Amino acid sequence: MGYKDAQWRKSMELKLDYNNMMVDYIGEEQGFTAKDFADNKKVIASAFNTVSENKGKGMMGWTELPFNQKDIVADILATAKDIKKKFDNFVVLGIGGSALGPIAVFQALCHLRHNELPKSKRKAPKLYVEDNVDPERMTALLDVIDINKTMFNVVTKSGATSETMSQYLIIMDILKKKLGDKAKDHMIATTSESKGNLIKIAKEEGLKTFYIPDGVGGRFSELCPVGLLPAAVVGIDIKQLLAGAAHMDKICRSKDIKKNPALISAFLEYLAMQRGKNISVMMPYADSLKYIADWYCQLWGESLGKAVDNEGNYVYVGQTPVKALGVTDQHSQVQLYREGPFDKVITIIAVENFRSTVNISKGCENIPDVSFLCDHTMNELINAEREATEYALTTAKRLNYTITLPEVNAFTIGELLYMFEMETAYAGAMLNINTFNQPGVEGGKNATYALLGRRGYEETKKEMDNAPKKNPDYIC
Repeated sequence: MGYKDAQWRKSMELKLDYNNMMVDYIGEEQGFTAKDFADNKKVIASAFNTVSENKGKGMMGWTELPFNQKDIVADILATAKDIKKKFDNFVVLGIGGSALGPIAVFQALCHLRHNELPKSKRKAPKLYVEDNVDPERMTALLDVIDINKTMFNVVTKSGATSETMSQYLIIMDILKKKLGDKAKDHMIATTSESKGNLIKIAKEEGLKTFYIPDGVGGRFSELCPVGLLPAAVVGIDIKQLLAGAAHMDKICRSKDIKKNPALISAFLEYLAMQRGKNISVMMPYADSLKYIADWYCQLWGESLGKAVDNEGNYVYVGQTPVKALGVTDQHSQVQLYREGPFDKVITIIAVENFRSTVNISKGCENIPDVSFLCDHTMNELINAEREATEYALTTAKRLNYTITLPEVNAFTIGELLYMFEMETAYAGAMLNINTFNQPGVEGGKNATYALLGRRGYEETKKEMDNAPKKNPDYIC
């Protein structure tokens, strides 16, 4: 059976257990009640209606991605097939949503040591996602790849992203010097079809191009060519990924909050924010899901951290997203979560069935503190540790809930990504903010442009030059 089978799809549905957010389990001081749900019926209904009415419109074009890309997917699959035949490496040049989504899906669905496998086992190019402008990183990349056997994918909707375009300039210069007219055969552009600098450059250089729809912002772009092309190149079933997202979309059409996991998780986080819980911790218990937490941090933080509401009132809302990894961060962060301030909600991601089983060997029979592990599996151990963390948080009256994946595959990852996107949209509607803009990001961008002498930012440069000089007394 596969994702085209209704029974299989049903068996792969995510489960959301929010018992440990409720008064019955963590007590009256911290827990939520049925009355909280009843008192906020209008807030819930309004958020559901706002999101439903705007699906496919404006910057909610991402809601159409599971359904409207048949021809695009065919083009991506054909391109990926050609890349697999000709190249040993596939390098994504991008930042933010152009990088975090591809990294998260690659980590989730490929062999955890993909790049270290011999090509005969990989059966796909190595994937590198270059999401920073640290000069040592660029040098290190060039030390480990053969330009002649590498395809680059430059990803920026505007073509004005300084970090990405600096990478493009460096790599294209190298390609032209080494390959001459064949440089264009080693670069694919993913950008806006109708505006921006990169589409102009792509046409001038004769680059193969994929398009980011106008209604899809960077942090919501993983299910368009931004994420689908790298995924297809490394052998991920992108049709199944989109099918999982489509299935979650169907589930999220329910007005009944108890049948809509994205709506209920958004409401729980909204309630938590109203009570000063301004930190949202994402803690998957699987290495394959480690970078889902990184992707979530951008989605949640950039979408909900807003100074003003839709009426222009200063509200300064949002939650600070924090990434953690179970079991690793039980040994670094859980001490704080269990005994520190009551300012957090912890979202645990569980996996029922891992893709491999590892038995714990016999030994150390004379040391009871070690030998109790024998005859168990690492699968049992990681899930026992997850349950133990959940129990420890709950007995300390700390808000936490668990999302469970039956297994990690392209379908369930599609579900999970889309659920988080819908949760974010619902939460933004509850907070009465513009979920899809990012004015706070522009300040840093504009200052960078001014420092590097970009035309049009002369006034910003003057402002920076006239800013108070640093006091040496405050430097030690």
